[in-house]
Amino acid sequence: MHTSRAATDDPAPPLKGATGARTRSQHQRRRRIVQAAAALASRGGVEAMQMRTVAERAGVALGTLYRYFPSKMDLVVAVVSEEIDLLETSIERRPPASGTPAGRAVDVLMRATRGLMREPELADALIRSLIMAEVETPFGERLARLLLRVAAGSTGTDGVIAEASSGDVTRERLALAESLAAIWVHELLEMLRGKRTYDDIQSRIELAAQRLVADF
Repeated sequence: MHTSRAATDDPAPPLKGATGARTRSQHQRRRRIVQAAAALASRGGVEAMQMRTVAERAGVALGTLYRYFPSKMDLVVAVVSEEIDLLETSIERRPPASGTPAGRAVDVLMRATRGLMREPELADALIRSLIMAEVETPFGERLARLLLRVAAGSTGTDGVIAEASSGDVTRERLALAESLAAIWVHELLEMLRGKRTYDDIQSRIELAAQRLVADF
């Protein structure tokens, strides 16, 4: 799974006058670091994501790692961002076929469930870290906005997920989408604890989606 992860934008801006090759090199280096962190977390949780170990596995100097990611939580956030990138790519390749907003939202969340549960230790590590995070993370808002776009049917014939205009995203709708995403996170944690089955999660998410996003 980790070899197919899409890399996100390089947070370390290229130096003035840097060539395209230099930028690509930074992009590839960042990708190796994130993949190394995800691989370690998938085997031993966030505790296994020691910065020195990540640097060694990625083949970079420890100082280089800290320039890209000043803390372990910054690294966790980057891994989570890639998980969302993968989910968005999946939706663009195969948009939800449901004819209702609730059905499309459920499709997104159950795809995310299947993807994360292929590596339950990684899923558990990421979710618990985000809940305890003292830094701002993109997970909740990115997932909520993805749900908004897909529930509203904002995918073209080519599968590309269209960004909703500010006029389309009301504060109420965003709050409802965030609530649905929060319910999903809770149910996923319960599944990781052995208190929910996949079918349990699907039925509960379907019920929540029918109440929260049915009129999108």
